[in-house]
Amino acid sequence: QVQLVESGGGLVQTGGSLGLSCAASGRAPNIFGLGWFRQAPGKEREFVAAISYNGVRIYYAASVEGRFTISRDNAKNTLYLQMNSLKPEDTAVYYCAAAPALINSDQAMKVSSYAYWGQGTQVTISS
Repeated sequence: QVQLVESGGGLVQTGGSLGLSCAASGRAPNIFGLGWFRQAPGKEREFVAAISYNGVRIYYAASVEGRFTISRDNAKNTLYLQMNSLKPEDTAVYYCAAAPALINSDQAMKVSSYAYWGQGTQVTISS
């Protein structure tokens, strides 16, 4: 079992920045691939970014590439998402998730690749 707890959500104006964190605990969380997903009201959960267990492979959704940066600190068992140039369409509940393996981008982008999920943190961008 891996437990995930997100933090850092909040309200920010368009064009602003926000940083999210996800603290992982439990069974060797540093061997899991980690990802961020988001879900807006009435919409399906969508992929945002993912990073392999060693940080070598990183994947982004086209909608956030160039604006968001995913990183991890295995010594602290923490996943991060730095979000810049935020837009109203970035408003959603953001979830972190852990996957046994992230081999390629197709796998990283699928909800079904992830075995563990956090409870989510709300991010709201005002226009």
